[in-house]
Amino acid sequence: MRKVLLGVMATLRFLPLPLLRALGAGLGILLWTFAKRRKHVVKTNLMLCFPELDSDSREQLGRDHFKYVVQALLDRSWLWHGSEEQIRARIKLKGDAQSMALLQDTSHENAMDPLVIFAPHFVGLDAGWTALGLDSSRALTTIFTQQSSLEMDEWVYAGRMRFGQVSLFRKVQGVSEIVRSLKSGSVLYLLPDMDFGPQDTVFVPFYGQNAATVTSLSRFAKVSKAKVLSVVTQLTPSGYEVSVSSLWGSFPSDDVQADTKRMNLELQSLIKQMPAQYYWVHRRFKTRPPGEPSLY
Repeated sequence: MRKVLLGVMATLRFLPLPLLRALGAGLGILLWTFAKRRKHVVKTNLMLCFPELDSDSREQLGRDHFKYVVQALLDRSWLWHGSEEQIRARIKLKGDAQSMALLQDTSHENAMDPLVIFAPHFVGLDAGWTALGLDSSRALTTIFTQQSSLEMDEWVYAGRMRFGQVSLFRKVQGVSEIVRSLKSGSVLYLLPDMDFGPQDTVFVPFYGQNAATVTSLSRFAKVSKAKVLSVVTQLTPSGYEVSVSSLWGSFPSDDVQADTKRMNLELQSLIKQMPAQYYWVHRRFKTRPPGEPSLY
């Protein structure tokens, strides 16, 4: 069955983008109607993070989010199977001039300095990775989470390895290889904004809630003496816009908890720009401080 689905995904790359997006929107509405468990997660997250919104507004935000999630999933058909020409026509990379130079020009005097990219879980994050692979002249690394089946694992791995000088480190490989890669000039595309359980986390505010948050952004930057910037990808009617921020000032500090708190504040400011495109289907508050009940 999975092989059939992957075959369908490869075929969908031939659809015009407006038709593919319309299909995604329709399937998203169906999921919002019938995927009750995941809908409950989204509604709980939105209630916790946006208590100022009325129930109708949160309902609309949740419905829009499901549409974006499915549209981004279907877009992997052309991201991972389409031609380079097709992909370049649909993805726009823009941002701070200094940061873009660090990513694209190895002749820049600081271009080989260690660099960590904060890449939050917006629905278009795979398009952001693809854009950097196409346009960056530096080696790129990221951490790869093993998928639930061998077929899916191979599909995701191959899709993320298509362009550029890229390496995918599995979590079981540990941090030492990643640090060595950073120190040798690779750019780390890091996604540390999910709830990965209690290990190596601190509880810091996220929309006013105590959120178990991994400290990897601060720790990788500190141990490798890396600069840090954000890359955020927005799904648009014509494809994706990938925005590269200016370098973060005074980061990392000597206080890992303060750095991680700052990361969440930076994330909140990014979510404000496109709240429906953040990954609300994830149980962001599943790990609770000792003695606190589940929020889901």
